Amino acid sequence: MPGFLLHLGATVLCAHAGQAQPTVTNPRVMVSGQPIVTQAAPYMVAGCPFNISGAPSPCVTAQWVSAATRITSNGMPVLLMDSQAVCTPNGTPLIIIVTQTRVTGM
Repeated sequence: MPGFLLHLGATVLCAHAGQAQPTVTNPRVMVSGQPIVTQAAPYMVAGCPFNISGAPSPCVTAQWVSAATRITSNGMPVLLMDSQAVCTPNGTPLIIIVTQTRVTGM
């Protein structure tokens, strides 16, 4: 399924509204003046309020489990608007809210 490429300026949240940012970007490809992100880059999550029965269990990091099937950069699949990630330690997803709308991929 085609989707827009994910870039540094994209708005990505954990399922509990914590802000997620990539730890590494790929500066070889730029969209909307910002570098894209590949599947290898873990995301750090800040401000996650999640707790279980009063015990805090916030999202800390997230790893992408799906990405583009036909587009790579530096040998790694690029992330798309429909890519899926899993947060640790609680296994909830990341949600891509906004990304650039000029470049699509599969």
